[in-house]
Amino acid sequence: MRRPDKGQWRQRHLLLAAAVTLLVAAISSVTLLSERGQPDLASTTINPGNPEQVALGRRIYSEQCAQCHGVNLEGQPNWRSRGPDGRLPAPPHDASGHTWHHPDAMLFRITRDGTSAVVGGGYESDMPGFGGVLSDTEIRAVLAFIKSTWPDRERGLQERQSRILREAAQ
Repeated sequence: MRRPDKGQWRQRHLLLAAAVTLLVAAISSVTLLSERGQPDLASTTINPGNPEQVALGRRIYSEQCAQCHGVNLEGQPNWRSRGPDGRLPAPPHDASGHTWHHPDAMLFRITRDGTSAVVGGGYESDMPGFGGVLSDTEIRAVLAFIKSTWPDRERGLQERQSRILREAAQ
């Protein structure tokens, strides 16, 4: 029997790491959302294939989100390093960030209620909740726009996580 070469081992390890990450994120999301007040999962399904929803989301994103998260969804510089105030800069929402790691319901709650409210435990963030500014429909539209920009791989992984969360909640 032939031993796998370094490239094959690396690929296997990356696939295993991705699978474990998705599983942990899904379990964490179910736990976080159930502890913090989960929205109706069916109503938080975000459709990046709806052109009207994406167009509305693009407009709202440019008005409400681009100032911090960037016109091109690129986020703030050094978004993984805490600033002098101890807070993390706004992350990118493109494929280079971690937005696509989270299911629809969590993205909806973070946008509606703010990161601090979702994470809890005294976590401080500059990300406010937009529930008093945007309707649920507008929040879903912004998220549809963001999702519409992701490559197929990231969108597929994120959609799978959202489906796992919805099925776990049933």
